Amino acid sequence: MAAKRDYYEVIGVEKNASADEIKKAYRKMALKFHPDRNPGDKAAEEKFKELGEAYGVVGDEQKRAAYDRYGHAAFAPGAGAATQATNMDAFDLFRQVFGGGGGGAGSIFEEFLGGGSRRDNSGRMRGEDLRYDLQITLEEAAHGVEKKLELERAQECEKCHGTGSATGKPMRTCPTCRGAGQVISSRGFFQVQQPCQDCQGTGKIISDPCSECHGDGRTEKTSRINLRIPAGISHGSRLRSSGNGEAGFRGGASGDLYVVVHLKEHDIFERHDNDIYCEAPVPLATAALGGELLVPTLDGKASVKIPAGTQSGELFRLRGKGMPILNRTSKGDLLVRASVEIPTNLNSDQRAKLQAFAESVGQHNAPLEEGFLQKAKRFFGG
Repeated sequence: MAAKRDYYEVIGVEKNASADEIKKAYRKMALKFHPDRNPGDKAAEEKFKELGEAYGVVGDEQKRAAYDRYGHAAFAPGAGAATQATNMDAFDLFRQVFGGGGGGAGSIFEEFLGGGSRRDNSGRMRGEDLRYDLQITLEEAAHGVEKKLELERAQECEKCHGTGSATGKPMRTCPTCRGAGQVISSRGFFQVQQPCQDCQGTGKIISDPCSECHGDGRTEKTSRINLRIPAGISHGSRLRSSGNGEAGFRGGASGDLYVVVHLKEHDIFERHDNDIYCEAPVPLATAALGGELLVPTLDGKASVKIPAGTQSGELFRLRGKGMPILNRTSKGDLLVRASVEIPTNLNSDQRAKLQAFAESVGQHNAPLEEGFLQKAKRFFGG
């Protein structure tokens, strides 16, 4: 007996995929291998059943946890109630996920293979929308950037130009269902409405299907798309690239591509809305005596005036040195947090001079320490 394949591999997702990603992948694969779409293809039917078994487990939170921990052994005979996890009929699971009723795929394939709002009267169907996760740097988000995206997607078949026909003949009305896309069959006392197998639920048939796309009008190819990222974009923003989703079925309109932008963590800056923060080391002498400090910005360097007596944690605001505000000419601010550097590895001469300085200052020029000691004295009742 052949060993079971990993359920995540069957569905085509990584083990750490989210529930939404798993469901989306299952829907795509289930539509591809559904027996109503592959009449007489036993291999497709077996893959469809394998998909149902896999999604019946990893699509359920509790069963997925058991599978992640014990693998297929979690559902072996004698493993308890969990053994029921893989017993749901693949067709019932399909209808449950897609929301279909009746005995067959029914309204599901009205939407995905014909009928409904997704198919026009010519049997065409709009392509699926796609999602692309893009990671960019903070500098790219600040200045705007053009990115070249590469993705696998269904594109118009070059051989038949999306028609699905080898010779360009127009589709004709299916004689079996008379263009309805569905047929009614009797099963005992029941009548079941299901997609027409001759036209795959489209209501139209192609007498000379293209040898490249087998009548679908589209093939899987690597696509390269240029996308402009506007200056000031935020983490998690979604950009729509119209018509760059999957090509439509048999010449239908293409879906859209949605690009979700993720900002990489920066080594220096931390973003808060349109302001950015950074921590800058301030030499002890500069903090005590005052002076100028050069700090990095998204556009180069800038000078910050450090007043005498600056303490660690003090903030200095540089107006207009932050992130651009999306679709506006103004910018946020850069806030510099001072971090006073304490010298280390002093030599004997430096140590002696610093000790003499400390003795000469005492508490008269240490307002923070003086304030703390006064509060402590009151706390202890002195």
